[in-house]
Amino acid sequence: MRFDYRSAAGPRDPGSRPARRVQPHHLVVRAGRWYLIGWDPERQDWRIHRADRMALRVPNGPRFIPRQVPGGDVAAFLSARFKGSDSANIWPCRGEVVLDLPAAQVAPFAGDGIVEELGPARTRLLTGSWSWVALAAMLARFDTEIEVIGPDALRDAFAALSRRAARAARPES
Repeated sequence: MRFDYRSAAGPRDPGSRPARRVQPHHLVVRAGRWYLIGWDPERQDWRIHRADRMALRVPNGPRFIPRQVPGGDVAAFLSARFKGSDSANIWPCRGEVVLDLPAAQVAPFAGDGIVEELGPARTRLLTGSWSWVALAAMLARFDTEIEVIGPDALRDAFAALSRRAARAARPES
């Protein structure tokens, strides 16, 4: 498949770059967006492209023998790539907290986290993110008391986020 690809920065002159070429494997939806997963023969690697940024070229490309996506599960492969891994479908930074909220209020916003009801107004949440500070910020959006079970890196991230918030709250001099 040959196509032009518009970056997040915006449109480019279609003739300014050579067409991208991939051997398409699957079209997958994630968080309301369609993604093409395909093998890039020039880079000898799997690539993921947002379908809404693609403009097909004619002719669209030669025939090919389909490959198996690593691990065999397309959804797990896409999820792992979004988490920064080629194979492991886990976040690089994972933490565990207890929130003073009912599980029913946590679950819709937990993403791929694990939600465990501890009582009528307490919930354990095991979740992850790209960085410790990003994880702390994501957890702070619950707007409730948060008890960090672990690891210490998550506690440190909350402290760093707290210092940033304190600086941001200072009036201008």
